[in-house]
Amino acid sequence: MDSKHDTIRVLGVDPGLNVTGYGVIDMRGRDLQIVEAGVVRGGARGDISKRVSRLYDGLQDVIKQHAPQLMALEELYSHYQRPRTAILMGHARGIICLAAAKAEIPVYHYASTQVKRMLTGNGRASKKQMQLSVAHEFSLPAPPDPPDVADALAIAMCHCFFSRQTSVT
Repeated sequence: MDSKHDTIRVLGVDPGLNVTGYGVIDMRGRDLQIVEAGVVRGGARGDISKRVSRLYDGLQDVIKQHAPQLMALEELYSHYQRPRTAILMGHARGIICLAAAKAEIPVYHYASTQVKRMLTGNGRASKKQMQLSVAHEFSLPAPPDPPDVADALAIAMCHCFFSRQTSVT
């Protein structure tokens, strides 16, 4: 099959222990199409082991249902004012990487500023700007909501953009 016509299925993931956004995109040449997007909820409160278990189970369901060939995942970032957030995000990223590893899916990591700059031209774009940009790129009637969904789709798009760049050179 000619590589320009192969379809590659990308799972973009915006990690969070409470809410993890995901977006499944098919990339065929220069065309991108949303297959499905949504959230997996770990829960805002309760035992951490139950929360990560719900996140893992939800991601396994997404992977089984959509069979992505690769995963694009937002890198861990930390604000000095909120170290607890970084720790919780680390738990979520670990579970997400485990789900990908168990399914033998390679994971590509992207900084949030890199994703925002690729989509909006501004590495510090707001969540609302990201939602509007994703809606525009996919000609959606309304911005994806919650913002975690738009972020996951943007992460998947970022991988598609960068993989096209590296395959041309």
